[in-house]
Amino acid sequence: MVRPRRRRRIQGSPEVTYFKPNGVPKCELEIVPLEMDEFEAIRLKDLEELDQKTAAQEMKISQPTFHRLLNSAHAKIADAIINGKAVEIRNT
Repeated sequence: MVRPRRRRRIQGSPEVTYFKPNGVPKCELEIVPLEMDEFEAIRLKDLEELDQKTAAQEMKISQPTFHRLLNSAHAKIADAIINGKAVEIRNT
């Protein structure tokens, strides 16, 4: 049986939830979904410049889980930038 997912602490929601390449209609773009917990991991590590242990404590998750979220978010953002895709931050 799978362990139930722990509730993760996320501070607020972003004002802008959709980013796309300039000059390409939205209907022609592939969308890369960025989950709220991935968004929060990026915010804490890259914007707030917290170390992973402190950021994991802020989100009330383990450091390995935080590391997986951060890697997933970085991969999604890199895919969108390099391959000209849109990024949608999903509030799920």
